[in-house]
Amino acid sequence: MGRVLTRIRTWQNEPGTQPQLTGLGKPPEGKNGGRALGAAEPVTNGNGAEAPPDLSGWKLEARAAQDEEDTDAVRSGQSPAPGKFDYLVAHGCVTQDELDEAIREARVARSDAETVLTHRYRVSKADLGASLAHFYQVPFVEFDAPVSIDPELLKGLRLDFLRKHTWLPLRRDHAGVLVLVDNPHDLRKVDSIRMLLPRDQVRFAVGLRDDIVRLIAVQAEGDSADYGIAAILSDLKADSPVVPIEVAPGEVDENDSSIVRFANQMILDACKKGVSDIHIEPRGSSKETLVRFRVDGGCMEYERVPPSYRSALVARLKIMGQIDIAEKRKPQDGKFRFRAGDREVELRVATVPTAGGNEDVVIRVLSSSKAVVLESLGMTERNLREMKTIASKPYGLILCVGPTGSGKTTTLHAMLDLLNTPEKKIWTVEDPVEITQDGLRQVQVQPKIGLTFAAAIRAFLRADPDIIMVGEIRDQETAAIGIEASLTGHLVLSTLHTNGAAETVVRLLDMGTDPFTFADAMLGVLAQRLVKCICVECKELYHPPSEVYEDLAEAYGRADFEKLGIVYDGNFRLYRGRGCATCAQTGYKGRASIHELLIASDEIKRLIQTRGRVSEVIAQAKGEGMTTLVQDGILKSLAGVTDLTQVRAVAIK
Repeated sequence: MGRVLTRIRTWQNEPGTQPQLTGLGKPPEGKNGGRALGAAEPVTNGNGAEAPPDLSGWKLEARAAQDEEDTDAVRSGQSPAPGKFDYLVAHGCVTQDELDEAIREARVARSDAETVLTHRYRVSKADLGASLAHFYQVPFVEFDAPVSIDPELLKGLRLDFLRKHTWLPLRRDHAGVLVLVDNPHDLRKVDSIRMLLPRDQVRFAVGLRDDIVRLIAVQAEGDSADYGIAAILSDLKADSPVVPIEVAPGEVDENDSSIVRFANQMILDACKKGVSDIHIEPRGSSKETLVRFRVDGGCMEYERVPPSYRSALVARLKIMGQIDIAEKRKPQDGKFRFRAGDREVELRVATVPTAGGNEDVVIRVLSSSKAVVLESLGMTERNLREMKTIASKPYGLILCVGPTGSGKTTTLHAMLDLLNTPEKKIWTVEDPVEITQDGLRQVQVQPKIGLTFAAAIRAFLRADPDIIMVGEIRDQETAAIGIEASLTGHLVLSTLHTNGAAETVVRLLDMGTDPFTFADAMLGVLAQRLVKCICVECKELYHPPSEVYEDLAEAYGRADFEKLGIVYDGNFRLYRGRGCATCAQTGYKGRASIHELLIASDEIKRLIQTRGRVSEVIAQAKGEGMTTLVQDGILKSLAGVTDLTQVRAVAIK
């Protein structure tokens, strides 16, 4: 059966006449005698202008006819035309028989094949999106992806009209308007969209029909409830508030309702997206203020705020953090609690004066959570065994080291979860208390009243402890008291900001600790980093070139790498992420930890007592079985957790 293509060519506008629809061809008839469609009646959009006719019935029959033709071609042994689901068959997501059956089921149910493949054959959205993007040669946009739509784009467009025809404008930039549509090859729909957006260069992205309908529903909720960051930003741009005497002309104050709503919505979005830090970066009175989120260790742009609101936004955040809003010449710190749905988060606010009279704000999101188990941290067999061994000791000092945000507190609480039994009395002093556990007595430091880490440890020693956890060793006093506590029958766990396990020894000696008491107290030092994980939705095996193998061997240490017994041949495989909607086309999603565990053996203690060099400590520890951060990262690369690029981004040796 030959395919018949019909289209709406254009709207003809003659002077003094009404627009007319021309070039409407005869719609295709199904193999079993589909109904013939008559002339289409124009409908009107939100502005009263004529819009394209309702062609939903035509599209359904045309799609069914095309699917039936492809199925018949397969059945008869002919080579069908390239289809939008060929990618799924080629990559083993479904078989050709399953695809044919899905198309037949969709035709019977008067649905689309995408829905059947998703619900009946468990094809993931990531794979389905990759197939559609490959066929249509346009980007794929998923409903779960972060999409913020400017309400200006929806002016003059009825949402029920967009829902009926399954398309939605996403954003406008220098290249034009990006429109999300379920079928970019539908010539009638494409022409009608271009007619409704005549002033813009229209580009297309493809999405699933259900996702587009859900996204339109979200916009409908936003219209009725004034919901969403895009709506708030639209208000910011449109508002012309009455300016108080104290406020500079052209600017607004921190109590403006739009500013309050924007600040709250920004924090809510950060909590939903798993953001660790929020960066507010004013760039003067002529440029928009940039707001960025840090997710999985990398920064991404969130929104741009009109320049006239930069001071009000900063002032609002300072008020929330209980910071002096009049002081703009020096850095300040504060914190506040915020309820996001059914959970409460604590946020640390830091302000930094920058050039041009601006003031940057960085907000650290500290989401309260429960402890994880030690086995879930991804440690090697040797590291997990040794960690459990030193944690079972009745007294001594265990340190977890690394930069800010490397998961040190999570690791310590995983150890406390292992040790938390009714027979043990456990005290913790933290800043802040991020993770809570039943059975622990947890204390928040308050430097303003003199409740520091050192003061809390002194109080704990009079409170009959078995185990003490110190959030961070920041000075010589805390280090000395912690070591003293570990030598008087208590197990002490703490953190320190150093680059590696061996460097920690030198750092504590430089802080003035006695080498003999420190050597006696120390049980082990765990250094760790967080690396980006390869996205599990789009992870694939590949055969790398020999240069990649040589790079791995060189980074691991050739002598040690040879002991792993891994050779480069035709069977050598590594993992990589293709990029999908789940990972925003980056190939990475989530983070995992890499570790370096130094055990305080007799020889290591001798090096501490004699103030041995870092290189000597590392050599001795590696001889006793320690793997460095890079080595542990390469082992996880070979296992498909991450790759060498991400390991080198966080560790040097």
